[in-house]
Amino acid sequence: MSKHTISIGRILGIPIGVDPSWFLIFALLTWMLAASYFPVEFAGWPTAQYWVVGAITSLLLFGSVILHELGHSVVALRYKIPVKSITLFVFGGVAQIEAEPPSAASEFWIAIAGPVVSFGLAGVFALLQPLVGRAGPVLAICRYLAYINGTLGLFNLVPGFPLDGGRVLRAVVWGLTKSLRRATLIAGTVGRVIAFSMILIGVWFILAGNLANGIWIAFIGWFLDSAAVSQLQAQRVQGLLSGHRVAQAMRGSCVTVPSDSSVQSLVDQHILGTGQRCLVVQRGQETVGLLTPHNIHSIPKDQWLTTTAAQIMIPMDRVRHLQPSAPLTSAMQAMDRDGVNQLPVFDDGRMVGILSREDLITYLRTIEELS
Repeated sequence: MSKHTISIGRILGIPIGVDPSWFLIFALLTWMLAASYFPVEFAGWPTAQYWVVGAITSLLLFGSVILHELGHSVVALRYKIPVKSITLFVFGGVAQIEAEPPSAASEFWIAIAGPVVSFGLAGVFALLQPLVGRAGPVLAICRYLAYINGTLGLFNLVPGFPLDGGRVLRAVVWGLTKSLRRATLIAGTVGRVIAFSMILIGVWFILAGNLANGIWIAFIGWFLDSAAVSQLQAQRVQGLLSGHRVAQAMRGSCVTVPSDSSVQSLVDQHILGTGQRCLVVQRGQETVGLLTPHNIHSIPKDQWLTTTAAQIMIPMDRVRHLQPSAPLTSAMQAMDRDGVNQLPVFDDGRMVGILSREDLITYLRTIEELS
């Protein structure tokens, strides 16, 4: 999760969080239900009741979104793919699955699981309606949630990558062509066509005088196009780095500093002096830790003279590292997963270099120039 995400707990060990943008859509949805939808469908209630039922319905809707994302996550975990988190945001929810599915079949089942959960919830709420027919507020909640979960399931089956339907399409093409890259390009292109179509429909609505719906549809189209472009770019990077190893892009020399060096001297001599972003801390001949600007940032400047490298370094036994023979694609995924900008490279227990995001970008540009 990002540092701005508000944690609300864990389900099946998966962190669940709320992006601040979610509160905007929660407020808008509650207002729409209380001021427009429920007064038309269920006339005669007190005003306060509309607002209470609207708020409860909104919360249950986002509970349904969490269950939708848990559908994806549970199947991903079954295929031993880690799930970093589930986050609610302005467009609903997203499960951050940490790696690409290992096969077309796993991609299909992970993608289809979310809509299946949504259709299941729609069926449950539809079956509940006859049982609560005399309880007006409960009936109202069940009727709306049956409708919206069914709509959510159908919308996600639109073959616009990276919607669930787009991932189902990618799985099918992947299975037919045996090429993940080609499948991603096809699904991403179809996704962009659908996104542009939604933008045009939104503009048409706006010109016809339906401003609110037009802006919303166009905004969703823009979001889908941005997501599709991001996926296509990521796949292109994966393709360029495929077959290349950490040893080809890492820096072989690392600056070492004594463990008793003051933070002030390290900043002056190395970080500002030579532009180093990562320092290897040694005690005698033993490598004991790593130090980055991020570690230094947490120390007030008036304490730099009295704080040593040993006090703020990351101990070596807590440092994730790479092997020189590791694929660059897995190194990039490790950096994204752990939220770090560089990783040390070890061979037979000895540190032989370091790989940073800057090294990856430089190497990627070199590959592009030679392509």
